Amino acid sequence: MNARRFLFDTDFRRPEQSGAAVQAAAEIAEAAEQAHARGVQEGRAQAEAQAQARMADAITRLGLAAAGLLAQADARDAEREAQAVEVAVMLARRIAGDALDAKPLAAIGEAARSALQHLRGVPHLVVRVGDALVDETEALVKSLARERGYEGRLVVLGEPDLMPGDARIEWADGGIVRDRSRIEAAVRDALGLAPLQTA
Repeated sequence: MNARRFLFDTDFRRPEQSGAAVQAAAEIAEAAEQAHARGVQEGRAQAEAQAQARMADAITRLGLAAAGLLAQADARDAEREAQAVEVAVMLARRIAGDALDAKPLAAIGEAARSALQHLRGVPHLVVRVGDALVDETEALVKSLARERGYEGRLVVLGEPDLMPGDARIEWADGGIVRDRSRIEAAVRDALGLAPLQTA
């Protein structure tokens, strides 16, 4: 009869492993360690890519906000500039209007001088002005005609719709019109301003 000895020296908690099992366990442990390292590296790369994407998005939003603020500032500057030009034009219009109201013959005389300078051979000249300025204009134009050597016939007529300082000087094949509203419209157009609204 074969009797077995008691295995008092054997540790049953850890079974004895063969060389192949030990090698397989080592390979598994190494593969797990490499997988963990790859996972950590991929996680870092993914976190970095997300951080860069968030940074790019923040920069884009910041750029758009800055562009919006600059556009608003440009619009406010353009509006202020337009208002300043409008005020300057209104002031100039007021000053010019006051000057024309105070001395309407000055503008009429300037237009007559310009016409008489080139019209020595024209047989007759008609000057149309506001009704209230007929007598004064006739005296002024006759004086200017003598100075310029004009020998044709002069006729000064009153027109109820002409403003003080406005005049129409006409001859057979041409004429000059001095119209305050047209001058103001041309100035506003040159400055890029909207036409004045008439009531």
